[in-house]
Amino acid sequence: MIGQLNVSSPWMLRVLVIVAGLSAPTALHAGNEQSPAGRASLPVEQPTLRDAQSHFYNARYEAAAALTLALRASQTQDLPNDELRTSALLFQVKGLLEAPADKHTTRKDADKKEALRTCVPCPALIAAFLTDIEHGQTLARARLKADPADDEALFFLGKLDLNYVWLQLGPLGRKTGWDEYWEARKSLDVVIKRHPQHVRALVARAWIDYIVDTRMPWGTRWVLGGGDRKRALATVRTAVDIPSDFFTHAEAEFALWDMQVRERDLTQATEVARRLAHDFPDNREVATFLDTREARARR
Repeated sequence: MIGQLNVSSPWMLRVLVIVAGLSAPTALHAGNEQSPAGRASLPVEQPTLRDAQSHFYNARYEAAAALTLALRASQTQDLPNDELRTSALLFQVKGLLEAPADKHTTRKDADKKEALRTCVPCPALIAAFLTDIEHGQTLARARLKADPADDEALFFLGKLDLNYVWLQLGPLGRKTGWDEYWEARKSLDVVIKRHPQHVRALVARAWIDYIVDTRMPWGTRWVLGGGDRKRALATVRTAVDIPSDFFTHAEAEFALWDMQVRERDLTQATEVARRLAHDFPDNREVATFLDTREARARR
């Protein structure tokens, strides 16, 4: 999805719609002239989860969270909705609580507690996050009870569990969520065993390997089943090369970029960031990274 012109890109779809309209201007114009009232009756395209995904990958996390919530008025509150909304809420909280100068800087737990204490919007965001996590976990577990071979439910259970773990260990600085951690790890391992090219499961599992290896003390790494940063990077590179839909590929590309930045492999990270900027031009996080790299290159 990233790195080449892809007609599944929301931006490209808008361009194609415009071009298609321009290719037959006479009929469209004539229809409007004959019935001005007809313009008001033209159908308005309803927002979908893909629109919320577009917000998310353009780093408009508040808009993504709001749209997923709004979609529940006309659609069901299903697992994809819960997973995307909790991811958007997680990134909102991270943005409010983590060091603004460097998103990869790890704050001390005492600093995180103070940041949380003074964060006015955080309690409501965290409460909404926990409500949706519980809803998604309950739904996924019910589906798995009815059908243990439901790999979609198994993946989303693992992903929701990880969102919970990352919130606790990351911005909140709380050493909790171990049950969710093990459930996520085991769930994702089963999905990958059954579907070795499941891109989203590969990426989520790679993050476990990477975070455990790079953020946990040796003794804790052993307790958590071990991690491997090199394997994580290799897995994500593999996931990027597996054919997948637009936003699934985006998730793999963003993971690769993030890990490369953490590894200070800025040359490779810049290449990935340029591909991301092509498909997500409104993402200010990517744009800021590229602007910084270009400014340093000019010195």
